[in-house]
Amino acid sequence: MGGPRNDGSDSPERSAHADLSETSDRFDPFDRPEPFDAHDRAAGRGLRRALLPGQPDQSAEATYTRSSESRGSRNSRNNSRSSLRSHGSSGSRSTSASDQTPGDADPAPSEAKKSQRPARSLKGRALGYLSRREYSRSELARKLKPFVEESDSLDTLLDTLESENWLSDSRFAESLIHRRSSRLGASRIVGELKQHAVDRTLVDEASAQLRETELARAQAVWRKKFGQLPETAAERAKQARFLASRGFSGATIGKILKGIDEEWSGE
Repeated sequence: MGGPRNDGSDSPERSAHADLSETSDRFDPFDRPEPFDAHDRAAGRGLRRALLPGQPDQSAEATYTRSSESRGSRNSRNNSRSSLRSHGSSGSRSTSASDQTPGDADPAPSEAKKSQRPARSLKGRALGYLSRREYSRSELARKLKPFVEESDSLDTLLDTLESENWLSDSRFAESLIHRRSSRLGASRIVGELKQHAVDRTLVDEASAQLRETELARAQAVWRKKFGQLPETAAERAKQARFLASRGFSGATIGKILKGIDEEWSGE
């Protein structure tokens, strides 16, 4: 026959074969696309189960739901525990507060400590005063008088303290002179010794000792306060009043304000 020769190139089977060969040439069988669950397979999580037609894939959803529910359940459990603890503690506090009665209330800590302290004796209190500084007999008696009880004898205690050399008017006079002499004159210090009912002999000795150094002490006080002689009558009166208020004698004040620096032997 003269028609064209059919060598089968246009047949459907040969066309499909050609498409398959072309497709195989285009895609390398060793370079196939990576499955979606290849990472899970490499991590050892196992293969996914094959799904039936119409069955939803719940693997990823189950993982998400499980983690969310576990986190939420943990939060709810923690909240419930904290609420139970707070409720229990408040309940116990309210119960304990309601169970207590005014008569059963514990005493204040300060009152409990005071009740536990032993009563301080009159002699112990006197030694506490004398350990801080020197006291005259009259001053110490005035300090101890509010604490004297019926079984105590204040005069006997003072006599005992003097015999044991805890109490001494002589030491008190020396201490007072030492503390006051740099700022006060003889009349002020002697007057203070008399207020403390110090023995007359001690007062006279202190007065003589102070008058020997009266001018030098007055000059030191005047230099610290003023430092220069008055130029007017008002300034002179002001300086004189200040020195007199400190207990310095009029003769000593006159010598200082006149600029006389000679030793003063007495009024």
